Parts: sequence; structure tokens; C-alpha cells
Amino acid sequence: MLWNSMEATSLRGSIYQLRELVSPCMICFEACGISRGMKMRKQVFSFFYILGFLWVFWVSDLVKVTGNSEGDALNALKTNLLDPNNVLQSWDPTLVNPCTWFNITCNGDNSVTRVDLGNANLSGQLVSQLGQLANLQYLELYGNNISGKIPEELGNLTNLVSLDLYLNGLTGSIPDTLGNLKKLRFLRLNNNSLSGTIPVSLTTITSLQVLDLSHNRLTGHIPVNGSFALFTPISFADNPLNGRRVSQHLPADVDIKGRV
Repeated sequence: MLWNSMEATSLRGSIYQLRELVSPCMICFEACGISRGMKMRKQVFSFFYILGFLWVFWVSDLVKVTGNSEGDALNALKTNLLDPNNVLQSWDPTLVNPCTWFNITCNGDNSVTRVDLGNANLSGQLVSQLGQLANLQYLELYGNNISGKIPEELGNLTNLVSLDLYLNGLTGSIPDTLGNLKKLRFLRLNNNSLSGTIPVSLTTITSLQVLDLSHNRLTGHIPVNGSFALFTPISFADNPLNGRRVSQHLPADVDIKGRV
């Protein structure tokens, strides 16, 4: 990864400060009669200089690894997508972090909090590396032509508030791991080709306010436990469900049209 000019200036400033710290040490050696000639002084100075230089590189490398791990994750997504409108053109993996990329928002610690790529005419598949965006709150990929499965690793995004993948061509099942998203308020997966049953784990997300699983190929029963008790049949419309909403704890069943 390449450093930008601001980082280079910061590094030069750090080295200058280290030299300023080392100089009094040399004066102290001479004042105490410890210095044994120019050769000894050069050796001592070189030791401190190299040690400080390595320390600056070590700290800088830690910052680079933190910032670029998220950039690498997003770059993995970019390389897995077709982008005919060049929406992702600014996504330069050589930068220290992705906070200057278009459609990316970061917090004060330069960690990604939003990915806004709705209606961007993207196609391809999602990548498991998205699960590395630890502080992500909004993942907006609706209205594209994205296909394939929803990565199970999205369940690692424990700060996620909104997951909008609707109006795509996603297939496979809804990952049970999405039940780990305890801060999630908006889950919209409608208008895809998702199959399988609705994970019961989703009912444990007590923060969930908006749910739309309509217009898919989901089968089985519709849970009414937990947060799902709040949602109307429209959230599950146009799926080949068996027509009943079933609670694991309550004996009464309600059909998909809302009749007791």
C-alpha cells in the first residue's frame, strides 16, 4: 500500500522529533564524561536513531493495517462486481483507508459506517469479506443485479442498523447468522429469489422495526415469536408459504391472510 503526502510529512515530523530527543542525550553523555570520542557518539546516535525509526514504522504499520483491512474488504467486493457506470471508480486500494471513496461514509476513527450503493446498476456477487466491516451500520445494495447467496459472514456485522438487499437476484436461503444482528432495525430482502424457510433466529432481534421478505420463494411456516409478532402479512406476501403463521410457544395458528 502507498502512503499519501500527509502521511509522509507526518513521518518526517516524527523522525525530526526523535532526533530532537536524541540530541540532549548526546549532550548528557559528553557532560558526564562518558563519551569516548566521535566513534562512540556516532554509534550511540545511530542506535537511538534506528530504534526510533523502527518505532515510527511499527506504529504507522498498525494504523495502516487497521485502515486497510476495511479497504481490502471493500476492494474484494469491487473486484467481484461488474460496474458499467464506473460508480466504484474512486475505490483506490492504494489509499491508507477507504474514507475518501465515493459512496462510503466513515466515523471519526476512519472506520467504515455506511456503504451506499443502491440503484447503481451493479452485477455480480457479494463477498464474505464484507463481514470484516466491524463498525458498519448501513449496508445499502438495493436495486441492482446482484446474484448468488447472502454471505453468512454478514452475521458478524453486529453494529448493523439497516440491511437493504431488495430488488436484486439473490438466491439460496436467508442465513441463520443474521439473527446475531441485535441492533438491526431495517431488514429488507424483498424481490429476490430467496428460498428455504424463514430463520427463527430473526425473531430474536428485538430492535427490528421494518421487515420485508415479500416476493421471494420462501417456504414453510411464518414465525410469530418475538419481534415477528409486530409484522403484518404484507411482510411475507407472494411467497409459496404453507399459509400458516406458527409460534413455537403459542398453540394458536393464524393464516397468512390474518384470519384466526
